[in-house]
Amino acid sequence: MTSVLPAWPLLAAFLTASLVLAVTPGPAVVYIVTQTLGRGRKAGLASVAGVALGNFGNAAGAAIGLAALFAVSSLAFSVVKYAGAAYLIYLGIRAWRAPQDMAQAGAAPGRQGAKPIGTMFRDGFVVALLNPKTALFFAAFLPQFMNPAADPMAQSLLLGAIFVLVAAASDVCYVLTAAAVLPRLAGSRKAVAAGRYLTAGAFIGLGVFTAISGGRRAA
Repeated sequence: MTSVLPAWPLLAAFLTASLVLAVTPGPAVVYIVTQTLGRGRKAGLASVAGVALGNFGNAAGAAIGLAALFAVSSLAFSVVKYAGAAYLIYLGIRAWRAPQDMAQAGAAPGRQGAKPIGTMFRDGFVVALLNPKTALFFAAFLPQFMNPAADPMAQSLLLGAIFVLVAAASDVCYVLTAAAVLPRLAGSRKAVAAGRYLTAGAFIGLGVFTAISGGRRAA
């Protein structure tokens, strides 16, 4: 029976490339870090779980040909891209319009509101799932590590799952790092207010950047 895993040199190259992509800050990392700083480690870990599921959704989509559709259809790519951009801008506006009495009262970072964990999981899932560049990564990169003699669907899903695990491990490191600085920010009104505005600006900026970049498909 043909193995669905590539030979070790190719697998090592795949793991390295996956790690580089995972540690590069993007919309998902921004979401995870800001949720951790705003609501604590549990919120950050819930966001990691949501992002991981969204990433695996992209991997599954690539496995069934969704990413190939993005590659040949500028309309399909644009629909998902603009939906993701709109959601990021929505998150920014929501952060900007958050109740200001928390900042005025000096609410400690990590204790902002009582937002359900499930909501943060859902938001992380949507941020990751509506990122067409992740699906394009799977479509363009995975075939280089696949064995033509093995089941392509199984290989795509397995390599996609490995990528999700690498990304989740990286995101957990971001959560732990962000959580470690919370005690230094506790009780600081300026930190709370600045964090809220920086969060809003980051999400809106990322949404605008997503909307205006990467719109053209490869020839």
